Amino acid sequence: MKLKLNNYYFILRHGQTTQQTKKKEFIYNWPDISPVKLTNKGINQIRKAAKKLKKEKIDLIYSSDIYRTRQTAGIVAKELGLKMNFDKRLRDINLGIYHGKLKEEFYHAYPLSIKRFVQKPKGGESWNDVRKRLSSFIKETDKKQKNKKILIVSHGDPLWLLEGLIKKWPNEKLIKEIFKSFYIRVGELRKL
Repeated sequence: MKLKLNNYYFILRHGQTTQQTKKKEFIYNWPDISPVKLTNKGINQIRKAAKKLKKEKIDLIYSSDIYRTRQTAGIVAKELGLKMNFDKRLRDINLGIYHGKLKEEFYHAYPLSIKRFVQKPKGGESWNDVRKRLSSFIKETDKKQKNKKILIVSHGDPLWLLEGLIKKWPNEKLIKEIFKSFYIRVGELRKL
């Protein structure tokens, strides 16, 4: 059973970044101390998505304010002739003390399990924390707009959680879906 919404939503994960190709064993800095840019492959991924979105006649673009998503949203906005709206609630998950450190350290302390919905690193967020800010964003946006086609540009965890929120999936189903490769890929566009 899906959440009843007044609008049509599309989600787009930012394109491939330099961090994902050169320093992929490290966790991004928070929120964007040294901006991570899209690679040429990432730019091309987003150009392809933008062409698909042109056919959908998107009305509004909302994006995380972090550089890689701003860059992604900018490519789409230029193609569609639209303005970008930035919202901090669409930012990637805050991993607190683990930002800038090896991913291996984080995943050793916080393995991929249902516990991550409530557990959070010092100075960071749990998945429930992220879902709470996404819920605030979607409720506010859906109240302000009616019958619009809205693109949301964000990051992996927030988009995975947002899709689960809209589809009213319990935590157990979300975890199962991650293991079935349901997790949104870099540069992937989905209609919700």
